[in-house]
Amino acid sequence: MRVRINGTALLVVALIVTLGALVFPVWSYADRLGTGQANVAAGTVNTEWGPLTAADRDLIVRVRLAGLWELPAGQQAIERAPSRAIREAGDHLVVGHTDLDKRVRIVAARLGVPLPNQPNEQQQGWLREMDAATGSAYEYTFVNLLRAAHGKIFPAIGTVRNTTRNTLVRQLASDANQTVLDHITILEKTGRVDFDAIANDAVSGSTAGPTGPPAPLPGQVAPSAPAAESGGDIRTTSRPSPGAPGTVNTNRPEPVDSQGLLE
Repeated sequence: MRVRINGTALLVVALIVTLGALVFPVWSYADRLGTGQANVAAGTVNTEWGPLTAADRDLIVRVRLAGLWELPAGQQAIERAPSRAIREAGDHLVVGHTDLDKRVRIVAARLGVPLPNQPNEQQQGWLREMDAATGSAYEYTFVNLLRAAHGKIFPAIGTVRNTTRNTLVRQLASDANQTVLDHITILEKTGRVDFDAIANDAVSGSTAGPTGPPAPLPGQVAPSAPAAESGGDIRTTSRPSPGAPGTVNTNRPEPVDSQGLLE
């Protein structure tokens, strides 16, 4: 038996196939995992403070973890008190992470993010390294383990602060940024930071070529740059950040648990 298909039917079938071929790559590519937008959407939940992404939750957990090992590290530095500079650094660690830990626990409770209750394996290893060290070796280990850890989380905080749409996470990132910068500053004040080791560690996996202006020639004097100033007669009231050079102003209102989330 022969099946006869008229020209109109063939035309309709051809149009359907063509349309499908055009549409399929668009929706399949946009919705499949592996694309940037899809990955963000896959881990995002809506909250009354704005969308909460996987990156937001990761920062919340990392802030909590930082306090779980840096606070006891600071306490140990105060108790051992090998020098005034180390004791001062320990003081900043204890005060800063006591404050920041309360803030992160309030934020996590509001957003429903579970928090760890002990440092991770790597952080526990760092604490053991400090326990085993004595004298000048202890000072070096304490300062450089903490300075390296703060230096690595610093850009991560900035990235989340820049991209988050959640107001609670944005404020937490601002608070964490202030605390981390204070700790970096006070650790560097000890004079024990091994900047060569930090720089080598940062570029060990990098293959990019150098960027920025060309290296100066020996004996060459760079031309003086003109001041960057506003034009016209305008009135300003703000001032540069308070505090002497090499200090960070960490004054801010105490965290308030108005909803009793931590009780």
